[in-house]
Amino acid sequence: MSSPSQRPPKAPRGRLGTGRVASHVAVMAAVAVVMGVLTACLAIPFAGLAGVAAKDVSEGMVNLPESLEAKDLSQKTRIYDVNGNLIASLYDQNRINVPLGSISRPMVKAIVAIEDYRFYDHGALDLKGTLRAFITNQANGGAVQGGSSITQQMVKQTLLYQAETDEEKAAATEETYARKIRELRYAIAFEKNHTKDWILERYLNIAYFGDGAFGVQAAAVHFFSKNANDLNLLEAATLAGLVKNPVGYDPIDNPERAESRRNVVLDRLAQLGVLSEKKADRLKGTPIKKTLKVKASPNGCQQSSAPFFCDYVVNWLLKDPVLGDTVKERRRTLNNGGLQIHTTIDLDMQKAADQAVSDGVNPTDQAIGGLAMVEPGSGDVRALSQSRPMGKDKAAGQTYLNYTVPKAYGDANGFQAGSTFKAFVLASAINQGIPLSTTISAPQTIHLDDDEFETCDGPYAGDGKGWDPENSTGAGTYNLYTGTQESVNTFFAQLETQTGMCEPLELADAMGVDVPVAQQVPSWILGVSDADPLTMAQAYATFAARGLHCDPRPVTEVLDSSGNTLKDFAPTCEQVMPGATADAVNDILRGVMEGGFGAPLAIDKPSAGKTGTTNSNMAVWFVGYTPELATASMVAGANEFGEWVTLNGQTVGDSYISSAFGSTVAGPIWGQAMAAVSSKLDYVDFTTPPGDEIAGVLTTVPDVTGMSPEEATQTITSAGFTAADGGQVNSEATAGSVASSSPDAGAQLSSGDTVTFYTSTGYVPPSNGGKGKGRGGKGRG
Repeated sequence: MSSPSQRPPKAPRGRLGTGRVASHVAVMAAVAVVMGVLTACLAIPFAGLAGVAAKDVSEGMVNLPESLEAKDLSQKTRIYDVNGNLIASLYDQNRINVPLGSISRPMVKAIVAIEDYRFYDHGALDLKGTLRAFITNQANGGAVQGGSSITQQMVKQTLLYQAETDEEKAAATEETYARKIRELRYAIAFEKNHTKDWILERYLNIAYFGDGAFGVQAAAVHFFSKNANDLNLLEAATLAGLVKNPVGYDPIDNPERAESRRNVVLDRLAQLGVLSEKKADRLKGTPIKKTLKVKASPNGCQQSSAPFFCDYVVNWLLKDPVLGDTVKERRRTLNNGGLQIHTTIDLDMQKAADQAVSDGVNPTDQAIGGLAMVEPGSGDVRALSQSRPMGKDKAAGQTYLNYTVPKAYGDANGFQAGSTFKAFVLASAINQGIPLSTTISAPQTIHLDDDEFETCDGPYAGDGKGWDPENSTGAGTYNLYTGTQESVNTFFAQLETQTGMCEPLELADAMGVDVPVAQQVPSWILGVSDADPLTMAQAYATFAARGLHCDPRPVTEVLDSSGNTLKDFAPTCEQVMPGATADAVNDILRGVMEGGFGAPLAIDKPSAGKTGTTNSNMAVWFVGYTPELATASMVAGANEFGEWVTLNGQTVGDSYISSAFGSTVAGPIWGQAMAAVSSKLDYVDFTTPPGDEIAGVLTTVPDVTGMSPEEATQTITSAGFTAADGGQVNSEATAGSVASSSPDAGAQLSSGDTVTFYTSTGYVPPSNGGKGKGRGGKGRG
């Protein structure tokens, strides 16, 4: 604004000049006379600014500080998804600070015109305005109002904003001359130490514009769905008119009064020559309702598109000292620090999780459904969803408890995870060299003495009664493949006597699953400890990542209000088992999806999984994964009193459950969610476990017919077998190519077993006078 038609003339923007200081002294003297205050007393604190010796003028004014510290303004914190989309805001005051250069010129013109049109010409005090207001106040019985410069208004707002006690708040708003004098003293200090532009910028950022919007940027977004830099003259006039009475002129609740006030601002702009009267009249003819495009300013996690993920992020960050030394300081930083929090959530996956959970379990069911998605190899948390929405209306099934995460982050105790814990014993058995083809006779029930289970400190010392596990799947003889895929309790109880309890418990701990000491009993492998979907998803992600365990990571980076990195959160990962061990677990658990309990849930990508069902069917689980995504689904019985109940006989998600199992109740939720996100996943297969490292791996014999001996050898070896050339057989196949193999293609063998291939002679000897047809086979040529 370089001319009167652009903005009122302004004074130099450096420190306060001698002329302006002298003007302040003269003004204060004049005001003091009019107010009946001793001129010397009132002028004294400011006379020093004009060069008078401080020792001659400071007495009697010791209660007026020389300056006011302008603390940083609170700003709302914004939480973003993995693609940079806003998912939540946190704030005590809805404010986003912007520099003056990011505020439109019409907005600057409008606020100066209506609030202090000589702002750039006078010092901290507008003498004409103050005297005029004083005379008016005297005529109205001595009330103190009006006449304040923008600098004085900024001081008042600063005092109110920085007030920490009720007394300080009252002092910042009291209608007394003492407050005016105090504000003027601070205003002069600000004018001395800062430029006019700095003062105007702070004023526009601290001012309240109504309906919860603090500062011009938040107001522009809220009322017009645009940034402050894009405000036009009509919108700027509306906002400039609000600061006088944000409630009374609220354009949403009081559109008529707001429009009238806006027109006052337009008339003032025309009067000052900022715009023509003709243009002002034309703008005034626009109804204010037509200019509004109100955008809600959600605050907190409850209004987020991912409320329980947001809640997890907040509680996770509240434990990080980078935001402050205490939880109170960290919460203040979160709500007022203007942080930019970049998270790992994928809203497509979150939407899929929400839909699957809501389809499976209703909010008011006597059950709770939960689901978590975690990326193997990074620990990035992609989605968290539960059936009970966030809120306080218990009749509607709402809750503030986050059942999808550990208690430290969600205040819920979790649920027994059932047979999903068997995977820790399975992995330990493989790691100890127990062949996958090992068979164990597993009767319907079995008794095992306490001392048959070895702990880290020796034989388990229980109560002497031992353990009597029982199957829900029948009896039989099983190997590590079939015993796991059918989740046979008495099989795993005996397998635990071979592995001992020590290594499986240590492995569970390394994979992020805590088993309390009191629950470290032989039956722990049946999932008697409480867990949550996030814990189980990140644990099974370890198998998907070939033994690399990564702690759950909901946040990747936190930036401060200036966009500088406050902290980077790198993945926290550790190799907790050999890759070959994890490969073998994956090979076994993929069988659950390819012919076991999980077969109806299989998606169009290679996947593996494990079911879990607790005693009395009070909680059921399905934890499944691909090499790129691990997902845990859970449904637990819970009545309106918060008591755990059986799912049997319940109607959950509009379906009656006669007997609940992980594959039939939790599994379909997993399957629906994973099918919905499958298109986001690459087709990546699991690594075949190497037969030279994992004994007894069962692998399908590949079809090598028609190949050259060299190609057949390579194919058989790549599948994990030992290739052997069995020589030639008579066959119609091309001479020199493979005619057949033993075992035949499709058979199951352990890794390292021998597959023999036979090459064709290309000749079939005649039979019965040379009229018979030859046959391919394994006969020697």
